Amino acid sequence: MIPTRQILTPDDLVRFQESTACSEILAFLNALNDSVIGVKTTDTIEDSESIQKLLCLLDAVQQTNKDIKPIETNSRFGNAAFRDFYDKVEQTLPTWLAEFVPAEHVEEVSKYAQESFGNRRRIDYGTGHELNFLSFLLCLDKLELIKREDYTALVVHVFFRYVQVMRGLQMSYWLEPAGSHGVWGLDDYQFLPFLFGAGQLRTHKHLRPKSIHNPEILDEFSKDYMYFESVRFVNSIKTGSIRWHSPMIDDISGAKSWEKVNLGLVKMFRAEVIGKLPIMQHFMFGSLISFSGGSMPAGTAHGEDEHGCADHSHVFALGQEFPDCCGIKVPSAIAAAQASKDASAEPRNAYVRPIPFD
Repeated sequence: MIPTRQILTPDDLVRFQESTACSEILAFLNALNDSVIGVKTTDTIEDSESIQKLLCLLDAVQQTNKDIKPIETNSRFGNAAFRDFYDKVEQTLPTWLAEFVPAEHVEEVSKYAQESFGNRRRIDYGTGHELNFLSFLLCLDKLELIKREDYTALVVHVFFRYVQVMRGLQMSYWLEPAGSHGVWGLDDYQFLPFLFGAGQLRTHKHLRPKSIHNPEILDEFSKDYMYFESVRFVNSIKTGSIRWHSPMIDDISGAKSWEKVNLGLVKMFRAEVIGKLPIMQHFMFGSLISFSGGSMPAGTAHGEDEHGCADHSHVFALGQEFPDCCGIKVPSAIAAAQASKDASAEPRNAYVRPIPFD
């Protein structure tokens, strides 16, 4: 069964938030979060056969990224070579997944996996795509290909590996932030590494949220905790003080405990990802994650225009004006940082200057 879009109006979104599908997604997220409380990224965790297969799949995606080189361009917007990467992964994903996913579910599971690597037309990536990867893992869980005892490795090894693969894609193809809140958001691309990372730190006796302002702590502990690693990465691609380029992260650092940060991010995920129509109107449902929304305008379920929507006949029903429903193209901060590093070696980028933040 090919998953299709079902959330097209505010009423659809309200019904979804009260649905079994929403409860399953949030319950799975909370179970994963609980599994890494007090766990370091560097801890020795045994990988089951299923975990190993998922890591091999991500390795294959990374290799595809290496094989398909970016097109030479002066633009800081998304690189068109990403579409070749996307097509190659789309073509081979069913074959990769067929090795351990039941044949009748390969097409459906492949769709969630494919959607987790970004949008082909817009050449962007954001928390909606990250949600698709979480949903991909949920599908495997519902098919009992993943056991509860796998959850810790699923976060620390598989999910973190996925984040690293996505950073590789961002670096190679300069993926644009999808529907980014810009400087007012938690991060241009990812949300869950912060959530899981705060979970890892919940029982730490000495490190506090304000520790992110200490460069030595970030350097020393980023290998052990996803939260510090994520902050370190943001600092590496944006110039100036974190107070200016990432005020949301700066504000969170004022919390008294990691438990408060962790639980607050769970609530924020529900409000800012699950609860946002511009994100959830692109999410798809099938037999494993099932939800039926309102009636769908003709052509809305499958085809997309240059903005990623089938048509804009639904825009006014959403109470939005174009292009808010689809996001505004925003140049990648990674592109700016990379262009700055390449400026001395690459004459074609000499005119590009880094931007302080998006």
